[in-house]
Amino acid sequence: MFASSTHLKFWTFSGENEIKQLRAETSEKYLAKHASGLSEEERAKEFLTQSEERQLVRHFEYVLKEFCGKFQPPMPKCVVGTSLAFFKRFYVHNSVMDYHPRDIMLTCMYLSCKVEEFYVPIGQFVKNLKGDREKFADIILGFELLLMQKIHYHLTIHNSFRALEGLLIDLKTRYKDHCDAEKLRKIAEEFIDQSLGTDASLIFSPSQIALSALLASSSKEGINLDNYVTGTLLLGSSEDDLQKTIYQVKRIRYMIKNQEPLQRELIQIIQKKLEKCRNQENNPESEIYKRKMEEMIDEDDEIRTQKRAKLNEGRETDHELFGPLNPI
Repeated sequence: MFASSTHLKFWTFSGENEIKQLRAETSEKYLAKHASGLSEEERAKEFLTQSEERQLVRHFEYVLKEFCGKFQPPMPKCVVGTSLAFFKRFYVHNSVMDYHPRDIMLTCMYLSCKVEEFYVPIGQFVKNLKGDREKFADIILGFELLLMQKIHYHLTIHNSFRALEGLLIDLKTRYKDHCDAEKLRKIAEEFIDQSLGTDASLIFSPSQIALSALLASSSKEGINLDNYVTGTLLLGSSEDDLQKTIYQVKRIRYMIKNQEPLQRELIQIIQKKLEKCRNQENNPESEIYKRKMEEMIDEDDEIRTQKRAKLNEGRETDHELFGPLNPI
């Protein structure tokens, strides 16, 4: 249930201002560690500004949706929604200068396939990518655990696409004599798809977004659903609750309608700037990262060796106390 979910408790914020503040704190935290001693002007020149970080994240959100649309086998819409939910959550508390959005984007998609039970082996997944597929597989598998850690293992996403499906079923069941529910599907799904380019999923409940999508579709199709909303869907609700719902729907539709266009002409410039200021410890192509991975592997091997030694020592002690376990 959404009302008792980690989605609501930890990943639903009061509004765009709160999210903006959290992102600003994330950026400042990175700069405090990597750009201490520099003036504001020097920081803006050498490191990404908050605006540039936001532009890059939004660009990769668009790339993610495009990639999902071309993915083979065809990717269910709930996987797309979950991928973007993971991606958005990750960059509330993490800077793109720490973790490149290309790497996190691919990892979010791969993880969401598992979470949504759309199983795709890593070999088949990377076949959808151009370039060094073995490298991409290593990157995805290398960042998968980190992604889960950074979003605190909150993997259950209450998807707006599923909420919309529930509303369409309800229309077919309790309002079938008044409208053709399937006629509303296409535009409503397009509305939700547009909402994925905004922070709506970090502010509003899936049911509010789905209802906004349904009403936007009915408006374009010339179908009046006022009686369905007030007399069927929200029957028994107080006037105060009804007004709150209407207000939230208006907020969502305004956000979707007025989202800023992507500044694609700036993306290449921002990415070049990122290559100079990104944390090389988290860059799979850097020597620092490779050495860190080798040290981690060596450390794991050492731990396993120590455990085996202790286990063998325990077996020798047992033999001394009780004699051979399988005497002949």
